[in-house]
Amino acid sequence: MSGYILVFYVPERESVGAQLVGDRVRFAQRLFTPLPKRYDALAELLSMGQNRRWRRAMIDHVILADPKKLLDVACGTAGVSLQLCDRTTARIIGVDLTEEMLRQGQRNVDVAHSGDRIQLLVADAQQLPFADGEFDALTFTYLLRYVDDPQSVLNELARVVKPGGIAASLEFFLPPSRFWRIWWWGYTRLLLPVAGFMSGGRAWFVVGRFLGPNISRHYHRYPLAWTTNAWRAAGFEDIGTRVMSLGGGVVIWGVKRHG
Repeated sequence: MSGYILVFYVPERESVGAQLVGDRVRFAQRLFTPLPKRYDALAELLSMGQNRRWRRAMIDHVILADPKKLLDVACGTAGVSLQLCDRTTARIIGVDLTEEMLRQGQRNVDVAHSGDRIQLLVADAQQLPFADGEFDALTFTYLLRYVDDPQSVLNELARVVKPGGIAASLEFFLPPSRFWRIWWWGYTRLLLPVAGFMSGGRAWFVVGRFLGPNISRHYHRYPLAWTTNAWRAAGFEDIGTRVMSLGGGVVIWGVKRHG
C-alpha cells in the first residue's frame, strides 16, 4: 500500500497558556517545512555523523517488547519508523506536525516498499488522536525542546502506551565534561551554521544557528534529572538513560507502570 495517509488533527486551544503552546508548535512547523528533501543527510551533520547510531541505540530498547503496534512520535521523514519496520514485525504509525516532512517520509516509505506496515499521520503530540493504552511501544525523537510543557507531553505519550509497554526517546544533549562542552559550544555556535548553509542553504543555516542555543536553554530549564523524574511522574518505571557520543545525544527509556 502506497500513497499518503494523512489525518489532519489540530486540537482546539482556548486558554492563554494553550495559545502559547500553539505559537511554539507553529514555530516548529515554520522551522522544518523548508527542510525535508535533504533532512536525512543533514541530520547527520547536525549530530556530527551520529544520528543513525543514536537511533539504533534507542530502538534496541523498543524491540525487547516485541511490539505488534507501535507509535513513532515526531517521526519527521520516517527514518525511525523505517528502522522499526526493519527490526520488528509491528504495524507502525508515525505522527508529525509538519506535512512537508511527512510527504518526504511517505516517499521514503514507498521506496522501501513498507507502506503495508507504516502509516503516516499529521497529529499533535500534545493531544494524540488515539485511545488509552493503544500501543505496545512508543518512540519519540527531538520533541521536548519544541513544547512549552514537557511534563504534559510526557503524560500524553504515556497515556497511549499500554501497561507494561516500552517507550524510548532520543534527544540532543549537553556534554557533561567541561572540556568537551567547550568543543561542543564551538561546533554548534560557529561551525554548524556555516556547514549547514554550505550544505543546505539558508534554511539549514537558520536551523544550525538555532540548534545550539535551543539545546542549552532547554537543559538549563530541564536538566536530565528533571526529565527522568518527569518520565516517572508520567507513569513510567525502570527508567534508564544512556549518554551518547561524549554527551552529544541522550537516549531515555522506560516501562509503563501497571495500575
